[in-house]
Amino acid sequence: MRIIIYTKDNCVQCNATKNAMDRNGIAYQLINLDAQPEAVDRLKSLGYRQVPVVMADDEHWSGFRPDKIASLRQLAAAGD
Repeated sequence: MRIIIYTKDNCVQCNATKNAMDRNGIAYQLINLDAQPEAVDRLKSLGYRQVPVVMADDEHWSGFRPDKIASLRQLAAAGD
């Protein structure tokens, strides 16, 4: 499963999301919108106005969502 976290500098919810993913051993790719502003248009087209935005295959959400991170951990464990 490919997981991408769209983040920005100095974002508390982004840091909480990354820390939770790290604690759960979930691999992810980071895209920093401050460094890659061209990615903002894609997120806006999906209706997102805040970061972090997490995309995992067909599922995606914004904000710090421990419930969603837990479900990713279960999916990753099932895939092992």
